[in-house]
Amino acid sequence: TCKLQVLGMLLKLLTRNPNTSLCPEAMIWPSPFLADLAEVDYSLSGLPAVFQPFIDLDLKGIVFPAGNYTDSPYVAASFTIPDQSDSMLYLAFSEYFFQTSSFAYYTTGAVNRTIAEETCNYFNINTEIFSSIIPEVSIISFTKSQRSHPPVMLKLKSTEIPINSLQQDSFMVKIQGSVKVLVILPDSNTRSLFTLNILTNTSISLNIFDQKLMGSLCLNR
Repeated sequence: TCKLQVLGMLLKLLTRNPNTSLCPEAMIWPSPFLADLAEVDYSLSGLPAVFQPFIDLDLKGIVFPAGNYTDSPYVAASFTIPDQSDSMLYLAFSEYFFQTSSFAYYTTGAVNRTIAEETCNYFNINTEIFSSIIPEVSIISFTKSQRSHPPVMLKLKSTEIPINSLQQDSFMVKIQGSVKVLVILPDSNTRSLFTLNILTNTSISLNIFDQKLMGSLCLNR
């Protein structure tokens, strides 16, 4: 009887006004993962479907630039969760969620990054790294008072909206962008060395190991 009463109260609450009954302040909520750049609208897209063993809730799952709620350029396709009953909760994401995420990140410029020597803790970024790959870099002449291998700055920029695709066992991301390499001169000015155009396909696979969600990243090209 307890389950029936709880289910009955929940059903009455949801069917009365589903969006206002499930915490109005949670309908559009800034995500800590997205920081201050984007917000997520996960309000209900329709009335809950109530069955004997479970309740099916369809959420919008739209990511948009913070403070700029506009219509998404993508169309959400319907999908179903496989019929399983060995867990208490099933949560599924469609390509639409990841597509709007990419659109929001691209629109706000969140995917653009500048990497300099002082922001890199792993190795020193200087002209010595690139001179072995591009000999022309070593031709740059400096006076004796200047460093023999001056630091460089990398400017990473996405030139197109990343394309996402959900596969059977992996998540594919197609990224098109550019990397601009600039040398930092002693007077703090910069001079462009070269620019690389990049087109890459990356696949991400998720697995559960020892009760932990593990991910593997593979750069296809």
